[in-house]
Amino acid sequence: MRLPRSFSGWTIAVFGSLAFALGLIGLISPDTQLAMMGFEVLDVRPAGDHTAVFMAAASMAAVNMGVYYMFAASADYTPFFRWTVPFRLVTFAVFTTLVVTGTAPSGFLGVGLWEGLGAVITGFALWREGKLMPSRQTA
Repeated sequence: MRLPRSFSGWTIAVFGSLAFALGLIGLISPDTQLAMMGFEVLDVRPAGDHTAVFMAAASMAAVNMGVYYMFAASADYTPFFRWTVPFRLVTFAVFTTLVVTGTAPSGFLGVGLWEGLGAVITGFALWREGKLMPSRQTA
């Protein structure tokens, strides 16, 4: 795997590395991950509580996403970088709304801010590089 060749590529690589690492934490120690996000950690889960299953699924998705991001950064695949910006902003909006409405604990706001700030930094990097909008030129 090659190192990123652009500022925007580095923003994607850093986000991917963090997603990968946090996903591993969630797989290895789901309670640690829950505590990091401000959720209550129970000593014993009642019958029918599928928190462990959800944590494993979400953590595995984060690991996979981290790998996708790192490969895209390595290939300097700018279209992927662009695609992440609006979707990460939507994720920011949804996660922040969950906190504001009281559905999620205040610690979960960090997840939304991580997504939103990352999207803004990647968008800024793409804009600075003149790559925010796809080229309309034909060969």
